[in-house]
Amino acid sequence: MVIDEQLAAELPADPAAAVALQQRLRALVEPHDPAPPHFGTIAGLDSAYDDAGNVVAAVVVLNATTLDQVDTATARGHTTFPYVPGLLAFRELPTTIAALRQLTTTPDLLICDGQGLAHPRRFGLACHLGLLTGVPTAGVAKTRWGDGADPAPERGATADITIDGELVGRALRTRTAVKPVYVSAGHRISLETACAATLNLTPHYRQPETTRRADHLCRMLLRG
Repeated sequence: MVIDEQLAAELPADPAAAVALQQRLRALVEPHDPAPPHFGTIAGLDSAYDDAGNVVAAVVVLNATTLDQVDTATARGHTTFPYVPGLLAFRELPTTIAALRQLTTTPDLLICDGQGLAHPRRFGLACHLGLLTGVPTAGVAKTRWGDGADPAPERGATADITIDGELVGRALRTRTAVKPVYVSAGHRISLETACAATLNLTPHYRQPETTRRADHLCRMLLRG
């Protein structure tokens, strides 16, 4: 998979420099669909840590229609970047990039277990990964970042998420009467398309199947 090596080299170890980089790169984000927005394969990305700062990353690529597995890749690393809200990408990206480089296929869409535009600087992990790869990328998070009400209880219901009055994402009910997930565009995808793709990836569970499988692989790696 092709990675923008110049951008990949710009991963500061200092939180202040990381914030400055997010503020500079956010102008490059394209929150609209490719033409046409057709995704034959979709990848889920996840990371896990231990108390010593060791990191594992996993990428699982699925057929968008059948949800059959097409490709997987993993990597191990170590992070010294501190945990700072809004700077999750700088803990996860080095190992995630290493995993992406090992893919034998290039997925049509990336789904991150994290935020895209629903971020205080409108530049979460999904935005950063989208710019690094040039691939449409969306964030599907387990927690809300921003303001908004819960959607109606039925599957498929949505409610807007805003930050400072700006629409940045949607709470999406993927299972009836189950806590929603929080969807935001990352890069080269609209919010509407990101929500539709997420709903298609959740036929049985709250989390997208891509995320579930990447999370399972991460847990196996961390135990090993």
